[in-house]
Amino acid sequence: MASQIDLEIVTPEGRQLHESVDDLTAPSVDGEFGVLPGHRPLLAALKTGLLAFHKNGEEVRIAVGPGFVQVAEDRALVLADHFMRKEQIDPVLVRRDLKDADEAIERWHGDHQDHQLIEWVMKARWCATLLELYGDPPPPIVRTFREFEAGALESYRLPEGTESAESPH
Repeated sequence: MASQIDLEIVTPEGRQLHESVDDLTAPSVDGEFGVLPGHRPLLAALKTGLLAFHKNGEEVRIAVGPGFVQVAEDRALVLADHFMRKEQIDPVLVRRDLKDADEAIERWHGDHQDHQLIEWVMKARWCATLLELYGDPPPPIVRTFREFEAGALESYRLPEGTESAESPH
């Protein structure tokens, strides 16, 4: 059994990280999970959040999401839409983007499943994650039920008319 995990993170822009790490913790749509060397094979959907790993006794945290992670044979491959390190964050710009997204969500009066609203909710989540990584998270925002429904769409759902294996029908 290997003593480390080969961690690779890829976005649409290319490979963002390739490191040998002692362990990792990732934000799945079903909750946070950890991986140690020798972990059983795993495929999980990731939500926007912080991915952490240890290397040489130090913790490193990065922002990722949404996407997928595959773990097999002491290798973890993360495919994510976004990736950012703490030192890349400009908190002033991120706070401005978060304010713009929050204002757009507040003004929204259309269908809660409209693609534009979903994009604004996902943008707000990404900005909040970046600020959390930076060490200056925004205060929690109370949303209406309609906006929670739209935010839940970041979770990967089956197409309409498709029943899951857990369906009682």
